Amino acid sequence: MASTTLTLPAEMTSPAAAFSLASARDVILALDLGTITGFAIAGADGGITSGTAEFRLDRWQSGGMRFLRFKHWLTEIKNQAGGFDLVVYEQVRNHAGVDAAHAFGGWLAILTAWCDHHDIAYQGVPVGTIKRFIAGKGNADKTAVIEAVRARGFHPADDNEADAIAILLWAIDTHGGVR
Repeated sequence: MASTTLTLPAEMTSPAAAFSLASARDVILALDLGTITGFAIAGADGGITSGTAEFRLDRWQSGGMRFLRFKHWLTEIKNQAGGFDLVVYEQVRNHAGVDAAHAFGGWLAILTAWCDHHDIAYQGVPVGTIKRFIAGKGNADKTAVIEAVRARGFHPADDNEADAIAILLWAIDTHGGVR
């Protein structure tokens, strides 16, 4: 099973972290896909929950196990959230290497097939769009993104969680890119 780290509930965080949705109260899942996946969920009540889930392999597991655990984790959090209306994820176009590109392709294949199976709308958001939205620069570094997310009242544990929160805030602010 994936290990998961959650931030404090909205009532225990600063007021900005209890961000509320501007309109229809859609339940949105935002993901920064990877071995350590950042996630942020905007609930129907307007509260935001975020954290990370780790899908590392141990020496006894085959390569596909991380993707099976990811798929199972998606179903678990969907059930806990009462379903999702939209899934948004960081759409990476340039990877550091072949292994990273293959891994991202695996995460994306599982995610999109899972969304199609559960009849959930999904959308990729380019990295530069997220960084420009949250930090003001399309090429902002990880530290700048974390600082910008903290300035909005959130307390991400790492850059994966910060990216997921930024993606979620973008989706809320732009109504999924529609504005």
